[in-house]
Amino acid sequence: MHTLIKKLDTLFKFSTVKAHCDIPCKIYDPSEAQIAVLTMIRLVDLLNELSEKESLSINQKAQFTRLIMQKEEHGLKVKEAIRVIWGDYFKQPQFDQFPEIHELSHSIMLAASSAKQHVDKAACLNLLNKVNHFAEIFWATKGIETYTATCPYPPSQPVIYPKLSV
Repeated sequence: MHTLIKKLDTLFKFSTVKAHCDIPCKIYDPSEAQIAVLTMIRLVDLLNELSEKESLSINQKAQFTRLIMQKEEHGLKVKEAIRVIWGDYFKQPQFDQFPEIHELSHSIMLAASSAKQHVDKAACLNLLNKVNHFAEIFWATKGIETYTATCPYPPSQPVIYPKLSV
């Protein structure tokens, strides 16, 4: 079957489609984006520490490269997590309740690009503020209150968490 479809694809050039999930699992959580931004902030801190050194050893140069690559990857994770929630979870009732979600989602995409393009902690903190606001809206659409707390690990930044009862 796979071979047949592959041959048909060479003839008709089917469009490639990617999706978070083709099954409506209803499992969405902005914490993935929040953790990715926190990781970007931490990576920028580590990059800045390295840049303060007068010269770098070959191992430190390799570490610098790995940190940059990871910052890029986590920037993409932010974009993907937000895009999936915005595209798959939000529907008309949520759009009516929070009409700013379109502009906020778009501004997160732009802020994530900016945070990826530079080693700039302020750009990453701006992205975190936007992602936290997105998380606040997301949880509000589910009728779940939120609170802000400093994350318990570096980079020790404020994060929106859902108030979940036990």
